[in-house]
Amino acid sequence: MSTKIKHKKAAEVMTDDGSMSLTGHLRELRNRVLVCAVVFVVATVVFLTISDRLVDLLTAMGLKANYTFVFIAPQEKLIQYFRLSLIAAVVVTVPVALYQIYAFARPGLKKNERFFFGLVLVFGLVLFCIGVLFAYSISLPFMLNFLGSLEGTDYITANISIESYLNFCLLVFIIFGVVFEMPLVTIILARMGIASPELMKKGRGIAIVLIFFIAAVITPPDIFSQTMVAIPMCLLYFLSTFLSRIFYKPRFGLGDEDEDEEEEDED
Repeated sequence: MSTKIKHKKAAEVMTDDGSMSLTGHLRELRNRVLVCAVVFVVATVVFLTISDRLVDLLTAMGLKANYTFVFIAPQEKLIQYFRLSLIAAVVVTVPVALYQIYAFARPGLKKNERFFFGLVLVFGLVLFCIGVLFAYSISLPFMLNFLGSLEGTDYITANISIESYLNFCLLVFIIFGVVFEMPLVTIILARMGIASPELMKKGRGIAIVLIFFIAAVITPPDIFSQTMVAIPMCLLYFLSTFLSRIFYKPRFGLGDEDEDEEEEDED
């Protein structure tokens, strides 16, 4: 009886030509989503137990800048503890989710597509982490010291709401994480035949002006914060120009057809 059930399940998952059926794909997708959900729930519970350490990790920079933290609503402090725990759980879940996406799509990709897809996922995750670390170790401490040392009326003191402070820190982390994705975007555009090395060189002047404009829009209204964002963006643009030389591929080049023919022959 159990053997018949196993054969029935196998028939539902696989089609006659040996490929996976729609039911099989849906089951695989369900299992992969379930893995991500379990990781998120477990990570949330773990981070809730150490949420005070997460808050200490972020407020340490403000304490060095002589900030005094307060909460102006009865539930504000508790909500921030839960909020940081959820964000930390998302950070842990993202790499797992990216791997599940890659594993789900991998059977339907060609060899060069699998390599490029995996490179995009890993490189994008690494760049985002580097951007956040850069913000935490360099940019954010300078911003907090600069904003806290502004001269003004003596009776105005820096009693910062813990919610406002954490919002500012998370905003800076997200900005730098996204900004550091510029080389990845360039690689994708170069691979599509859009961002050529010649185009990157010719647009260097316009790009620098746009970078400072974007930095002025996405950062707090002070020149120091804008400069701290614009300078890394300019350096990343130069890195992106170098990467475009490596990954640039003309849209209608013969290389695509040759590669496809070679892969078909191998199959």
